[in-house]
Amino acid sequence: MLVSNTMVRQALIVVAALMIAGSSHPAAAQTPSQKSAKSAPKAAAPKSASTPAPKAAPAAAPAGASEPTLVGKFGEWGAYTASPNGRKVCFVLAKPSSSKTNPPNRPRDPAYAFISTRPAEKVTNEVSVMIGYQLKPGSESTLEVGGSRYAMYTQGEGLWIKNAAEEERMVEALRKGSDVTVKGVSSKGTETTDTFSLKGLAQALDRAAQDCRK
Repeated sequence: MLVSNTMVRQALIVVAALMIAGSSHPAAAQTPSQKSAKSAPKAAAPKSASTPAPKAAPAAAPAGASEPTLVGKFGEWGAYTASPNGRKVCFVLAKPSSSKTNPPNRPRDPAYAFISTRPAEKVTNEVSVMIGYQLKPGSESTLEVGGSRYAMYTQGEGLWIKNAAEEERMVEALRKGSDVTVKGVSSKGTETTDTFSLKGLAQALDRAAQDCRK
């Protein structure tokens, strides 16, 4: 399932906005060293999920954004690189293999799962999901993979893991799993369930890591 150029540009907008905002995770205040390569220990304890740092959702492409380049296609996942404002970003992206709403057939924009690495910030494999609608303020979403469930912090149209200390374990589960299910609630009360195939994700992440080492 190829990802459209529009989807990729939207993803790049998110990446660039996060970089400019100077905060890689809306649910936990993390210094760059906290999201460094997997061999490095995590530094100070993450900020409590009950007091997430506010961050405006991106409304337009920030100045200096660049077009992403597809560097590899692996199963359902594409690996991309970009250099917004001259700072290299590597990310993988996929659309859901199935989507459901309750009540059924409610309109929404396309959803996509997104895992980014930003060397300039020492951020590795940050997971987010752009859900395709405005989430209900204060609601909790979940990500389920490999028999484990992770609470996701919601803001605007985006989801991020609530407990950043669990993110590395979640990424390993995503690498090994066959699919992942993401559930959310819109600002109008519509419940959504999106399932993403994980076919090709491990290879896409390896390729993205390889490109970000260059």
